[in-house]
Amino acid sequence: MTPAAPRPPQGGEFYRIALPNTANAPRIARDFVTSLLTVSRHRDLTDDARLCVAEVVTNAHRHTRTPRIQLYATVNRKQITVSVADNAPWFLPALAPSPADDQLECGRGLLLLDRLAFAWGWTLLGGCTPDRKAVWFTLARTGTGELR
Repeated sequence: MTPAAPRPPQGGEFYRIALPNTANAPRIARDFVTSLLTVSRHRDLTDDARLCVAEVVTNAHRHTRTPRIQLYATVNRKQITVSVADNAPWFLPALAPSPADDQLECGRGLLLLDRLAFAWGWTLLGGCTPDRKAVWFTLARTGTGELR
C-alpha cells in the first residue's frame, strides 16, 4: 500500500532547491532548511528538521543514481513539510525490523524520522509507470494543538 501524499500546509510559502547527487547534498539541504526555519520564526523545529533532512537526502544520495535530488518545502505558521524526490521509484524506504538490531546497515535513520516527525511517508510520482518517488515529512510546532 502506498502512503498518502502529504497534505500541503494551509497558507504556506513554497520553496524548492535542486541539488547535485554528491556527498555535499545533505549539508546543503540542512543549511537550506535551517535558513527557511530561521526566517519563518520556526527555530524550535530546526534541530529536528536538520536531522530529518539529512536522513532523507543521505538516503537519496547513497541508494539512488539520480543526477539531481529535488527538495521541496512548504512552511506556514504551524508546520513545515519537506519532500525529497529522486528518480528511483523502485527503492522504497522501510523501517528496520527491530531498533535493537545493530547489525543492520540501513533503516535505522528512518526510525529517527518516525520518532521526530508529526507525519512522514513516501509517494510514487509519474502516473501509471512511476519514474520518481518523494519521501516527505512534516514537523509541527508543539503547543499549537498539533503533535510534533
